[in-house]
Amino acid sequence: MNRILFEKNEIDGDIATFGGERAAHVMSVLHGEVGQILKTGEIDGKIGTSEIVAIRNSEGAAGEMLVTVRVCHADEPPAPWVDLVLAPPRPRVMKRLLPQLASLGVGKIFLVGAKKVEKDFWGATLLKEENFRPLLVDGLMQAGTTTMPKIETRRNFRKFVADELDSISAGACRIVAHPYAEEGADAPDISHPLLLAIGPEGGWTDDEVALLEAHGFARYSLGPRILRTDTAVVALLGRFMP
Repeated sequence: MNRILFEKNEIDGDIATFGGERAAHVMSVLHGEVGQILKTGEIDGKIGTSEIVAIRNSEGAAGEMLVTVRVCHADEPPAPWVDLVLAPPRPRVMKRLLPQLASLGVGKIFLVGAKKVEKDFWGATLLKEENFRPLLVDGLMQAGTTTMPKIETRRNFRKFVADELDSISAGACRIVAHPYAEEGADAPDISHPLLLAIGPEGGWTDDEVALLEAHGFARYSLGPRILRTDTAVVALLGRFMP
């Protein structure tokens, strides 16, 4: 947790009070005391610092610590640099992946219904905002930034590509990750902003890759090894990060 983040409604004027894991981190890891300066930020807002002005025990039965700070947020956070078209893996893998996507600077995540996506994924409780949002916040606090990735679902992959893709990614460099590239083919030139399409753990079908290529995507391969989705996503983002 490299930056304490607040929801907008947690800041009253320039004062914020918080408990839970954030306060526990301040007290046990940062050895918080009155007058100490913390790195803080507002989710989907600016970053800066906050000064601890009070520390007290809550009045609840749990007796957790409450930390009150005076907030000064004046700096812009790093901007997202990549959007994803992602055929989602199993929920437990997706749960592990979401904090990393937030940490690495992803702006929008379009979860698409490719042929090899497990159909029961769309009923997963992870798709509810109250379940995925804390995972994204954890990733933002790790990276020390504040811009929350936006998650949208598109169960009909072909309709999404045909009807929406060009309008949402105008001007972006488009790359489809695919381990099967023609021998001797040149790697595409990578520029930013970037739109990266990553398939399901069973891989894109040939028809799906052809459809993406018809809409301006270039194939990119990390090599002949077939990687799990969470491994492939992190490896690709690390390769392309500006």
